[in-house]
Amino acid sequence: MRSGIVRVAGVPAGRIEETPMGFRFYYEPDYLTRNDGMAVSLTLPRQAEPFDSPHLFAFFEGLLAEGSLRSMQSRQYKIDQDDSFGFLLHTASSDVIGNVTVAPGEEKT
Repeated sequence: MRSGIVRVAGVPAGRIEETPMGFRFYYEPDYLTRNDGMAVSLTLPRQAEPFDSPHLFAFFEGLLAEGSLRSMQSRQYKIDQDDSFGFLLHTASSDVIGNVTVAPGEEKT
């Protein structure tokens, strides 16, 4: 199972995972105890319970390139055009708009 480490302003805030049912995002317990920790987005407020979705969360989809840039990234990284989670893990670790980044995490079996 693929996963990513979600950082807010460079601070590890949570994880996003591919699940058999879709996707799951959750905040790390240490991040929730921080007074200065910001929510990843308005649609993913800070909470201890995980968020589950049958589709990649709209906020994370918004970090991805579109059109010809997505096609170029697809060829460069050998990612299927329809694999938004693959794009997220390969392209959202730097040079994104805003203060949230996603880096590949460890693969889980």
